[in-house]
Amino acid sequence: MTTTQLVHLQTDRGIATITLDSQHNRNALSKQLVGELSQALHTADEDVEVRAVLLTAAGSVFCSGADLSEAKSGGMEQGAHDLVALQRQIVASGKPVVIRLHGPVRAGGLGLVGAADIVVAADTVTFAFTEARLGLAPALISLTTLPRMTSRAAARTFLTAESFDATTAAEVGLITEAVPAGELDATVAAVLEQLTKASPQGLRESKALVSAPLLANIDAHGDDMAKLSARLFGSDEAKAAMQAFLDRKKKP
Repeated sequence: MTTTQLVHLQTDRGIATITLDSQHNRNALSKQLVGELSQALHTADEDVEVRAVLLTAAGSVFCSGADLSEAKSGGMEQGAHDLVALQRQIVASGKPVVIRLHGPVRAGGLGLVGAADIVVAADTVTFAFTEARLGLAPALISLTTLPRMTSRAAARTFLTAESFDATTAAEVGLITEAVPAGELDATVAAVLEQLTKASPQGLRESKALVSAPLLANIDAHGDDMAKLSARLFGSDEAKAAMQAFLDRKKKP
């Protein structure tokens, strides 16, 4: 049986564009998507013609977080380690990673946002750390989001699980810039144009400087956060909450 590809890679004029395309589950971080995204990032990183990576998504949602249909069955420890490794891969890449946000980002998807070097969002985009409502905690994605955000903003958004807008996300350091939706593509294109003017060595070494603290944080705490995440996903409270959420989604 042929498996539908969930991540697409296209390279043009020094930019490797990686597109998440798992629209049936709102680009959730399934095992297949995480694996394909990791491979696409590796391919882009190894391509000497690539100056920068653009991560975007098909459909109306950028990323809805973990694939709860997989997570509710338990056994999330390998998946947790894979998501830690994916965030580390983005941070450690020798190529700048730019994210174009056109639609909502939830839970695990925010780990990608935190790991990227530059994030430009339409001002219509919303964000939420939804884990607390499902008996979970933003353990894995805390590795890349806590170092970016103010401590007060992290406390409020982690604990309340409330939705917040792109302007707020920029103000607290989670993203780089919020722009009117009609200006999103032009703004992203301008950022990428500036990156293509830099030399590969200049980009690589400059990124290493600014990414060093984030990389050290992942290396110091990644294993512990993966174990915590797996324990929470395997708990009875979280399983019941995830099943209730999935049941609500099925209702017409």
